[in-house]
Amino acid sequence: MTPRYAMTVDTRRCVGCSACVLACKAENRVPQGAYRDWIVTETRGVFPTLTQEIRSERCNHCRSAPCVSACPTGASHYAAGGTVLVEHGKCTGCKACMAACPYDARYVHEEGYVDKCTFCLHRILKGQLPACVENCPTRALAFGDLNDPDSPVSRLLRGRKHKVSKPESGAHPNVFFLF
Repeated sequence: MTPRYAMTVDTRRCVGCSACVLACKAENRVPQGAYRDWIVTETRGVFPTLTQEIRSERCNHCRSAPCVSACPTGASHYAAGGTVLVEHGKCTGCKACMAACPYDARYVHEEGYVDKCTFCLHRILKGQLPACVENCPTRALAFGDLNDPDSPVSRLLRGRKHKVSKPESGAHPNVFFLF
């Protein structure tokens, strides 16, 4: 069976340390001022009854990715495991994919093409974990194949309450937030 890659972010473990952001920047040579992943802190409630959720966010590698259908050149495409990638040589930098993405997960690289998280597919194909997952000190991030019932993400999704960001988009994201 073809793999379907996904990631979980444990919002009870994430402390917002940005180790994932730094690991990604180093692994993928992300230019100064650009980010493939980032930390979001959301506070809800009214004092003194407040709750706070910290999340590591990135491209959601959606099953029905609006960025792929919006791309006029085919630069945005599905690759191994359902990952959504950008073929730099085909990208004209028109930003149609950026406008279509419900997660604001793309940026224009200094060389003119649009770039984003790749789930570190180059590492996955060598049997390694994405850099962000490997470097998370609190083990808040997990990665695996949703089609494998024994993968870390499959086990976590079976055992924990979870949500996705912006389900109303119809994009069917493959990044799940555990709570």
